[in-house]
Amino acid sequence: MDKNLLANRVAAASDKVLAEVVKLTQKQGRRGSQGTWKQFLNVYEKKFGSGFSDPARRSRDSLVAFLQTFTDEDGLKFVDNVLRSLSNCETLKETMKESLENESPEQRLVRSTLEHPLYLSKYALPTYEKGWAVTKVRKKPKLLRCNKMLAVDCEMVLCKDGTDALVRVCVVDADLKVKLDELVNPCKPVEDYRTEITGVTAEVLDGASCSFGDIQISMKKLLSRGTILVGHSLYNDLQALKVDHARVIDTSFIFKSSDGRSPSLNNLCKCVLGYELRKAGDPHNCLDDACAAMKLVLAKIERGVDNYIPLIQPDVKDASYNVPEIEMAKLLLHKIPVTVPREKLRRLFPANYTIEIKTHKVIQGVGYSVLAIFKNPEEACQAFENLIGSLEKDTSGRPQKLVALQLDTGGSAGIRVRKMTHDSHVSQKKRSFEGEDSSDPKKPKIGQCDDHLKEIERLKQELEKQELNQCDDHSKEIERLKQEIKTKDFEITAQDKIITELKRKLEEMKKKKNKER
Repeated sequence: MDKNLLANRVAAASDKVLAEVVKLTQKQGRRGSQGTWKQFLNVYEKKFGSGFSDPARRSRDSLVAFLQTFTDEDGLKFVDNVLRSLSNCETLKETMKESLENESPEQRLVRSTLEHPLYLSKYALPTYEKGWAVTKVRKKPKLLRCNKMLAVDCEMVLCKDGTDALVRVCVVDADLKVKLDELVNPCKPVEDYRTEITGVTAEVLDGASCSFGDIQISMKKLLSRGTILVGHSLYNDLQALKVDHARVIDTSFIFKSSDGRSPSLNNLCKCVLGYELRKAGDPHNCLDDACAAMKLVLAKIERGVDNYIPLIQPDVKDASYNVPEIEMAKLLLHKIPVTVPREKLRRLFPANYTIEIKTHKVIQGVGYSVLAIFKNPEEACQAFENLIGSLEKDTSGRPQKLVALQLDTGGSAGIRVRKMTHDSHVSQKKRSFEGEDSSDPKKPKIGQCDDHLKEIERLKQELEKQELNQCDDHSKEIERLKQEIKTKDFEITAQDKIITELKRKLEEMKKKKNKER
């Protein structure tokens, strides 16, 4: 990493960007040659020290000086990547503000993506991690003239170390000509090819010689000169490629469904393009998905970027709703803190269930997710219903619960448990879950009702105990505070007496001096 080049980038960055970089070093616990940000302040600004540690309230000189203490290769690359990523976003936003009158349809869709409520959370990419590449943003005049678009789609497999690996990348241009279609060697043992989703098998990858590094180089070339990158839920593809690119159009953001949910690619193809992307149960085709995303953007431009295109809600026959029965026998446990051992997750479910816990995804240093695989869909459905937790829905409308897992330390960890399909699809399969009772779905199940009543009663008793304990705790706390107030009152009274006595003595001394004169 060229230190002079980085110094120039730091000098060119705005105060706001510099403050954000320093904030990220705080969150990451990163240290320069003079320690952390607070340790640096104690040395660099002895007058104030670390009393005001908010980077946004510190001088530009302080921010620059701190970032210059990152001298090792890892620290230099961290600062460089984050600086470029934040500066790119800032440049793009400034350019959009200045060019509203002469905005092209393509640039309008870029702005629509950047202004989406989920953009900040979905596109907060970890560019500070090793292996990431940040593309350049051209200067304003050239940036405005470039409306070239490319669409991308990627396929990933799960490796034995719990990480995802890129195995196929497809890129097409606005004429739907293939610019890149490569199989990628994961270069490590694969745990699950996810063939039912990716369409990739061990045989397909046999002989793949293209490396991840080769793909990154190809993508950086394709994305040079201000190219706009298109995709459906594009943040997933950027994560897979480990590429941060500022000019993006996300088709899951620019089309709005009536219920506020992110529309599936298949549903968009039906409503906007008038064809079904794939049949129910068919695996993804990387090239088809990239072409579909580009066609959707072109259709949006043709019909007017600001014109609303109504989306029909998919019925249960939609491929995105029709999940294979084998998938319905699973529950996804996600947003699991890294501190929670995988073997402890079994505690969430009764011991009489036969469950296989299989790693789904690992986000290094953040958390991980697993699949709980049950004997059949009925058992998975019942296990979900029995979980005690707040019921909610994910961005695709699938039901999930936020549950608490008790840990050996005495504390608890919040984990989300999600079904693999929508409730509307489950209702279609309901008869197959009901066995002999399927002839009369309204017939009450006495055994289940008794179990539910017992569970409700047990929960009521637990709640009452908790409330009583809380009341006792509150009473003790109130009593303690009362005692503290009495003590403080006594101290104040004593201090008042001392002050009064001192005042009296002072007056006597003054009188005595006056008499002596």
